Amino acid sequence: MQKITDIFKNKAKTFSFEIFPPKTDKGMESLRATLTDLAALHPDFISVTYGAGGSSRDKTLGIVRLVQETHKIPTMQHFTCVLHSKAEIKGILDELKRLDIRSLLALRGDPPRENPDWAPGSENFKYSSELVAFIRQHYGDFFAIGVAGFPEGHPMAFDRAFDAAILQKKISAGGEFVMTQLFFDNQLYFDYVKRLRGLGVNVRVIPGVLPITNYDSAVKFCQGCGASVPQKVHDIFAPIAEDKEATLQAGIIFAIEQCRELLAGGAPGIHLYTLNKAEPARTILQALS
Repeated sequence: MQKITDIFKNKAKTFSFEIFPPKTDKGMESLRATLTDLAALHPDFISVTYGAGGSSRDKTLGIVRLVQETHKIPTMQHFTCVLHSKAEIKGILDELKRLDIRSLLALRGDPPRENPDWAPGSENFKYSSELVAFIRQHYGDFFAIGVAGFPEGHPMAFDRAFDAAILQKKISAGGEFVMTQLFFDNQLYFDYVKRLRGLGVNVRVIPGVLPITNYDSAVKFCQGCGASVPQKVHDIFAPIAEDKEATLQAGIIFAIEQCRELLAGGAPGIHLYTLNKAEPARTILQALS
C-alpha cells in the first residue's frame, strides 16, 4: 500500500478523514456503511485512532485493514507508546509491517482512565520523540511517520515556544509530517506554522478541522483536550444549541469558511474529524472541490 509521504510527492494539497473504533457491534456496523460513503469521496488517506494504552488496538487494526483491503485507500494508524514496553512495541510494529500498513501517527498517548497515574519505566518510552526514533532505527523508511502538533501548545508544555521546540525534536528524530489538533481560530494555525518554520521545521503541517455538529459536545471536548473555543463560536452556536438541524447547517458553513481560509493561506490540505459520520464531511469536501 502507498505511504502517505509518497502521496505528498505528487499532491500539493491532500484531503483526508479521521475515524475512530466504535465501542459496540452496532457502531461498527454503522461505521462500515460510513466508510463506503467516505470512500466514494476519494480521500487521499484515512486515519484511524488508537485507544489509551492500546485499548482499541485490535479494533483499530481491523478497521485499518478494512479501509486498505476493501476500499483500497491508504490508511494511517495512530500508534501510542503509553503502557507498552519497548518489546511489545517492536512486536506490534513487526505485525503492522507484515500486514503492509505503511503509515503511522506516532503519539505518546494518554494513560487510560483506570490507570491515570501510570508512569514510564526503563522499558517504556517517555516521549513520542523516542518512539519515532525507535521506529526509524528498526524499520528504516518502511513506515511514513507523522507526529501530532498543537497550534495552541500542548497542555503540558511550558509555553508555545517550548512546545514548538518539542515538535522540532520529533521531526529531527524521524517524523515526516505534522497533523494538528483541532482549532477554530485559523490565526492559531498560521502563527504555529510560522513558529515551526522559524526553527527550521519545513515539513507539511496539516490542519485538523472539526465540523461542529453539537455545540455542547464540542465545547466539552475542547475543554478536555486543551483547545480554546473563541467567542465567535459561542456567538454562532450557543443561541441554536437546541436546534440540531440549525447547528448542523451552521457547522457546515463555519467549517467550509475555515477550510477555505486555511487553504488560501497556504495549508497543505485539510484533515477532517468525521466523528464516524459521512455528513457533514461529504458536503464540506464537495464545497472545497
